[in-house]
Amino acid sequence: MPAQPSKLFITLTILGGILAVSTSSIFIRFAEEDASSLAIAAYRLTLAIVILAPIALTRHWQELKILTRKEILLALLSGFFLALHFATWISSLKYTSVASSVVLVTTTPLWVALLSPLILREPSGKPVIIGMLLTLVGGAIVAISDTCLWKGGLVCPPFSTFLQGSAFFGDFLALCGAWMAAGYIIIGRRLRAKMTLVPYIFVVYGMAALLLLVILIFSGQRAIGFQPITYGWLLLLAIIPQLLGHSTFNWALGYLPASIVSVTLLGEPIGSTILAYLILKESPTALKIFGAVLILAGIYVASIKQDANELKEAVVSNE
Repeated sequence: MPAQPSKLFITLTILGGILAVSTSSIFIRFAEEDASSLAIAAYRLTLAIVILAPIALTRHWQELKILTRKEILLALLSGFFLALHFATWISSLKYTSVASSVVLVTTTPLWVALLSPLILREPSGKPVIIGMLLTLVGGAIVAISDTCLWKGGLVCPPFSTFLQGSAFFGDFLALCGAWMAAGYIIIGRRLRAKMTLVPYIFVVYGMAALLLLVILIFSGQRAIGFQPITYGWLLLLAIIPQLLGHSTFNWALGYLPASIVSVTLLGEPIGSTILAYLILKESPTALKIFGAVLILAGIYVASIKQDANELKEAVVSNE
């Protein structure tokens, strides 16, 4: 494992990663005018692997050769979760707003905080329950905000109509994406403590890309023949949010606890919502903003369970 980077370097790198991943939903919105959600997910990871392959197979071949069977299986399992994360989350953007989708998928840190004590033996503090309650209330508000209106009081359609709405389905897909991302991050924390960045993301992204390509082919959906501009959006999606954004968080997992890394994802819904307002002209309602604030507050409370001394110990332990 390389020497521990400075705290300033880690902070600036993660900030750059947040800015990169915030562009993801915008590129997806443009690409889905011509390509299916499954095709977008498959191209995103496949193009990332094609770009990464020359570096991984030349400079890191020796590291790839000595991977144990357990490490390979864990990396493949992580890739499986990553594939399902993108398949569900990207699909959600066809049914609900960028703000709702990104806020709900960013509940990942809450599920990481709940599962880390059981799987990673990274202790959770008492605030996890409080954070979970805040997040659940906020999630419910965001879910109804696409269907209900505030007119001196909450006005909603019949419950049966609400459940059949496309926005509700999109919100559920985004939440599924959060669950899958939690599995991906937790497994990644264990692997990144033993593997350098490039071999790790090459195996994980490769597994995810292969799975998505297989699903795409057998689903009968169009895999080629898109407009040139669509391929441009897909390439930008692979380079900026995937290789620069997601890889930054994978890099950080080598030095920080999974809960600390996952809480940095709180910046994505803010960046994505601002970009959606500026570029896509999507204005979040006051009800949605209130729900989003509760979700972000709940995630923050649940995820920041290490105080300054504990974080310092985590950093020192990786030196």
